[in-house]
Amino acid sequence: MSRIGLFFGSDEGNTENIAYRIQQRLGEDTVDVLDIADVTQLEFADYNQIILGIPTWDFGQIQSDWEEFWGDISEVDFSGKTVALFGLGDQFGYGDYFLDAMGMLHDVLVSAGAGIVGHWPTQGYDFDASKAEIPGAAKFVGLAIDEDQQEELTARRLDQWCRQIHGEFGLTTPLIAVDD
Repeated sequence: MSRIGLFFGSDEGNTENIAYRIQQRLGEDTVDVLDIADVTQLEFADYNQIILGIPTWDFGQIQSDWEEFWGDISEVDFSGKTVALFGLGDQFGYGDYFLDAMGMLHDVLVSAGAGIVGHWPTQGYDFDASKAEIPGAAKFVGLAIDEDQQEELTARRLDQWCRQIHGEFGLTTPLIAVDD
């Protein structure tokens, strides 16, 4: 069985925490968690199934480790790779820029040939604009997490999305029930 590479960037630990919670659900034997600050382009070649986690900072800015890697990620060939995204943001404090970084990363991945899975409904969120919203589809390009305003919904959203990803990645290993 091939492993899934889960790459994340995190300044305050929220995105890292979510990355490990995803790994718990999909299985430590299935998912390798890697900090984008510590990898090179070459690590992406090891995985055909990839999960990328990125928070949006302030007014639609890219997290600092992702920003440093931005030129490198645009040079990776994602042809033949299946990629799922999750993003963190604050829909009330920054409602005009909710999950913009995830939307920008999505655009880079699509240009590099990635097959994107893991779209997530916009229902249940209250924001004004997002580069991560798929026009006319009432969906985000990936899982939307708001640890600032809707932390109580995170575990349920993770459970649902991991079930979805499990199917879209065609995994045969069982999902792991997590009580977090």
